[in-house]
Amino acid sequence: MYDAPQRTLKQSVDWKLVVCYLLLVLIGWINIYAASHAAEGASMLDFSVRSGKQFVWILTSLGLAALILFVFNPRLWEVISVPTYLFVLVLLVAVIVLGVEVKGSRSWFALGPVRFQPAEVSKIATSLLLATVMSRPGFKLTQPRGLLQVAAVIGLPMLVILAESETGSALVYLGFVFVLYREGLSGWVLVAIGAAVLLFVLTLTASPYASALVLIGMVGLFYYAHAGRLKYWPWIEGAALVFLAFLPKLLALFTDFPPMEALAIVSGLMLLWLAWKALRKRDRVLWVAIIAFLAGIALIYSTSFIFNDVLQDHQRKRIEVLLGLKEDPAGVGYNVNQSMIAIGSGGLFGKGFLQGTQTAYGFVPEQSTDFIFCTVGEEWGFAGCLAVILLYIFMISRIIIDAERCRENYTRIYGYCVASLIFMHLLINIGMTIGLVPVIGIPLPFLSYGGSSLWAFTILLFIFLALYRQERKYF
Repeated sequence: MYDAPQRTLKQSVDWKLVVCYLLLVLIGWINIYAASHAAEGASMLDFSVRSGKQFVWILTSLGLAALILFVFNPRLWEVISVPTYLFVLVLLVAVIVLGVEVKGSRSWFALGPVRFQPAEVSKIATSLLLATVMSRPGFKLTQPRGLLQVAAVIGLPMLVILAESETGSALVYLGFVFVLYREGLSGWVLVAIGAAVLLFVLTLTASPYASALVLIGMVGLFYYAHAGRLKYWPWIEGAALVFLAFLPKLLALFTDFPPMEALAIVSGLMLLWLAWKALRKRDRVLWVAIIAFLAGIALIYSTSFIFNDVLQDHQRKRIEVLLGLKEDPAGVGYNVNQSMIAIGSGGLFGKGFLQGTQTAYGFVPEQSTDFIFCTVGEEWGFAGCLAVILLYIFMISRIIIDAERCRENYTRIYGYCVASLIFMHLLINIGMTIGLVPVIGIPLPFLSYGGSSLWAFTILLFIFLALYRQERKYF
């Protein structure tokens, strides 16, 4: 198959990425011990406590990594991607019925003293199948069939995980959008996702009326940017927005007519005129703008239903605290407040190993799992936090660079899946500990306590390293 001379083991493996992985795992183990030392009072290698148990998970993870990198045929992963994905889907459904409930989420299998979370493994299965589907000859992401295929691959496990009340794990799947963007998806899709989040937040914090005005502005800019009319049309649209902003409000003052209904009437008349214009000129971009506007209006009107009827009570409270709609420092805001106190108290270089008072007295719940980063902040300070973040940035960047070096589409796409998943976990977890993201409970890759997470991310990463090694042997 290949005529080029083979590279040596030293040349074909990305050892820098391996060392980065080992450093993160080591940092995680040290901080797990620090987070549980005061409560458990045992040595790091006491297998009855968390640090000892994590050490066992680390050893088994290293064994798995070696098998994947040096023993298993890298081509195996593409071959088994479909049955693996289907098997994991069955597990995700089965855990809803047969699993045990942990903190309001039925997403764990209990096998004696060991608990296993299928949602962690589903990320591997989804990445493998997504790479398989998108690397097939003739696949085009820009065609409806291609979009439906990737939407099904990503959407099915995401929906089942949502049914398990694992919102955090489901949100991580949004990271696959970056993979699709690299493979040719329009950047406007990313803009649309950002706009949807903005409208949702604005509707909750301001009013549906304000959201509708912002929506009109965004859709107008989209249309004029595509039509190449940015020279003077935005000024006309700006004047129209002022008209739309004041007219319904004035009408409400004089007649008690609800402003949202007045805005709906004016906007409806505008849409009819734009639809007639789109039909007459056969303007596809204008049709897209009209559909985007209708989708945005649907989101604005459904925000109340999503917030009050879809989200669980604790999720609503966390969002309300994050957005400043409610103050609850002793309730749902307690974890975040204590986490920020712990991180801030570390100063520039931290209090020192095992010297963290917030850590020692257990002020931060889940400090060895979801809030492991605040242990780093308190005991190692800003310098320690920066070092950890830089290690993650190096890992993600290195994966992307290696993926771009690969000639085979499968390896490149899978590499981007790995980088995107690690990035999303990093973004949500650290954002959660410093109060930028609602508390939704997902682990920090390689650092947080837990076998399911460590195994899953180790397998995810080392499959890519094995695929990369296979290519680098010859190129």
